[in-house]
Amino acid sequence: MVRRVAVIGAGVGGLASIKCCLEEGLEPTCFERSEDIGGLWRYADSMDSRRVSVYRSVITNTSKEMSCFSDFPCPEDFPSYLPHSLLMEYFRMYARHFDLLRHIRFKTTVLSVRKCLDFATSGQWKVVTETSGVQESHIFDAVMVCTGHYQEPYLPLASFPGIETHFKGQYLHSQEYKDMEAFRGKRVLVIGIGNTGGDLSVELSRVAAKVFLSARSSTWVFSRVSDHGFPFDMVNTTRFNHFLDWLLPSALTKRIKFRKFNSWFNHANYGLASTKSSKFKLIINEELPFCLLSGTIVLKPSVKEFTESSALFEDGTTEENIDVVLFATGYVFSFPFLEESVRSLFDDNRSLYKCIFPPQLEKPTLAIIGLVQLTGSLMVGTEMQARWVTGIFAGWNKLPPASRMMADVLKKKPPVKRNPSERENLKISFIGYIDEIASCAGVKPSVLKLLLTDPRLALAIFFGPCTPYQYRLVGRGKWSGARDAILTQWQRTLKPLRTRVVDDCSSGSSGWCWMCLLALPPALAVGFLLSKYPWQAWSPRGGPQL
Repeated sequence: MVRRVAVIGAGVGGLASIKCCLEEGLEPTCFERSEDIGGLWRYADSMDSRRVSVYRSVITNTSKEMSCFSDFPCPEDFPSYLPHSLLMEYFRMYARHFDLLRHIRFKTTVLSVRKCLDFATSGQWKVVTETSGVQESHIFDAVMVCTGHYQEPYLPLASFPGIETHFKGQYLHSQEYKDMEAFRGKRVLVIGIGNTGGDLSVELSRVAAKVFLSARSSTWVFSRVSDHGFPFDMVNTTRFNHFLDWLLPSALTKRIKFRKFNSWFNHANYGLASTKSSKFKLIINEELPFCLLSGTIVLKPSVKEFTESSALFEDGTTEENIDVVLFATGYVFSFPFLEESVRSLFDDNRSLYKCIFPPQLEKPTLAIIGLVQLTGSLMVGTEMQARWVTGIFAGWNKLPPASRMMADVLKKKPPVKRNPSERENLKISFIGYIDEIASCAGVKPSVLKLLLTDPRLALAIFFGPCTPYQYRLVGRGKWSGARDAILTQWQRTLKPLRTRVVDDCSSGSSGWCWMCLLALPPALAVGFLLSKYPWQAWSPRGGPQL
């Protein structure tokens, strides 16, 4: 039976894992090589080559209501999108509230994690750590690896001829970027148009002589501010929209989304994306379109090669006098502390059962937490993973046989291995994945049951934002404050904006009530159909369980 659990890393996943272990009566010991919690969200001015951290100006891409821990809402006076300093404050509040810090051993590096000799029967692991130069050996019943996927910078220099042999300027990975002052007055080429590449290009455009942004894929840009000024993810990440995505043909849903994105600005005119693109990525950036419109950023195609001071692009154009090349090309994950026989079991997260468990292990006592790309908040995903995993360790949840786990992995694994800069194309549906893990853990709410017992809550869950509180309504870890948190989520969203009150006859809350009333008949009709005809009879794909 699992009792002692090693948690590696005290970032978001590590904090959630410690708390979940405690809730299940397990004994967690967390090893954190730095001196503080927070992982990559803990900003530091100094450059530590062993630690990845955010840059000074970073702000979250997902709103506080969609990103918080499921039984610990963010303070209502916090803004919807948090700078790293406020997010760290929230983490500290969470750690203090649940008394997590006493389970963390700071400035302790995990050197190795190896199977014990009797692993086939015991499932135990030998963990070797180092603190202040002193090594120590421990035996644990289970291990939760919470180091995430932002570990090793991906710097594909071999794909850019001349960058190492001819180019006389400076080149660096975005991991080394802290603020814009070092780039003042320089001509900068940013390679990669993910969220980081877009953010850094915009920031650099304020001080650089010129910024060029090189993109090789079609990219759709949207804003964190959605219709009527609400957070984009709260408006769009709903069970109703998830249901429509399943119900409608994929070509139609893609066309609807493209039209929505183009309603802000025509992406083809800006050279960003075409509605005919089969492969594309989505990024969040409110300022990029204006920077392109004002000429402070110039969009370019892929780089063909570098000379001493120039970049030659695939369309035959050249940009001279490039001072700095900034690679925003993502990260690769690595677990150097795991023994080779274990590392070889998975080459990416899609080789793991539910993106968590290596299915070939004799005993399911190793869990990889946070190694998943979602279309929504990763924080919510890691907490749900931790809840399910600790339930398995404690004996409440069970895994299927290895053969079924392998079949599930092979069914879901993409046919082509992509480099880290293309991970956007491999993101998993936020609601689909969280619901899947929640079902395994027995904590997924039933909208149909709630329609009969609590119609107001059912409508808020189905048509409103899929906030993490939904997964505290039932099952183990049920939280008595979950219902109230769901019904007051819009008030907490608007509260930090009420710093100057104006007289307005319109009421957002009354509008929401009217929408719920109008939605009740079709919701009841859907409920009737679902009870009469199972999802599997509607489509060979199956469908989302309500």
